Amino acid sequence: MQQQVVLFAIVISFLITVLLSPIFIPFLRRLKFGQSIREEGPQSHMKKTGTPTMGGLMILLSVVVTTLIITGRFAEASVETYLLLFVTVGYGLLGFLDDFIKVVLKRNLGLTSLQKLVGQIVIAVVFYFVFTQFEFSTAVSIPGTDLSFELGIFYVVFLIFWLVGFSNAVNLTDGLDGLVSGTAAIAFGAFAVLAWNQSQFEVSIFSVAVVGALLGFLVFNAHPAKVFMGDTGSLALGGAIATVAVLLKLEIILIIIGGVFVLETLSVIIQVISFKITGRRIFKMSPLHHHYELVGWSEWRVVVSFWTVGLLCAVLGIYLEVWI
Repeated sequence: MQQQVVLFAIVISFLITVLLSPIFIPFLRRLKFGQSIREEGPQSHMKKTGTPTMGGLMILLSVVVTTLIITGRFAEASVETYLLLFVTVGYGLLGFLDDFIKVVLKRNLGLTSLQKLVGQIVIAVVFYFVFTQFEFSTAVSIPGTDLSFELGIFYVVFLIFWLVGFSNAVNLTDGLDGLVSGTAAIAFGAFAVLAWNQSQFEVSIFSVAVVGALLGFLVFNAHPAKVFMGDTGSLALGGAIATVAVLLKLEIILIIIGGVFVLETLSVIIQVISFKITGRRIFKMSPLHHHYELVGWSEWRVVVSFWTVGLLCAVLGIYLEVWI
């Protein structure tokens, strides 16, 4: 029965996104909610100017509706469900503000870095407060070992770093048609398997709801994209996957399953440090996906290659957790 419920969740979220998109995309176009492309980016991307953005709203709607319907009908919505929805919607609204400022107010950089950081930290702190009220573990385990470290009050620092870090990591990865849609769907699919393995039914439902929504969005976001998710989608997805890992107590496994997001972030950090210290760039452009574009790879080749790496990371993460 539970297997059928999980399958039902992914089908419902997929259908909501697929059926909503043909209505929502023209609506965004009529409102002139088109993407502005930064001049310092790859010149091949300039033709994407005006493509409707804020498509992450469709992902959020699909995930929230599916999660509430399925848990309400087949399970009792738990504190885990509400924590997941709180962080996902919270980071999604923060991303929406960023997109709105870029698109409607015509400020291409959106929220300032400080404004965005403060918003991300506030959401993480509220999450921590509720998290500890329900006596969830504040220990962090090392994969493949029996080692764990009890962080106590310092877990709030770890939690802020984790949620802020991964929301920004997914945001940085969102630079090519279908790149985040595919890699995030793979990562959430892996966590759905691990949640099932732990008998965390509600977390599994949420994770497959995200997978279904992303696959539905990918129908319209694959190259050439008819819509972008914007920060509305990418910040929400990053916050959501970090929260899933925290609730499953698989925080460190996220580094492996989310390996593509980690590599993209590291490429930016390495590029900045190298340029400030030596005046030279390691990559032709960061994040990493732009480097491969500039060495001559087609956009589709870059995306499929990163999907493949993401799949290998997901398999490795599941293997380390389940079989070791």
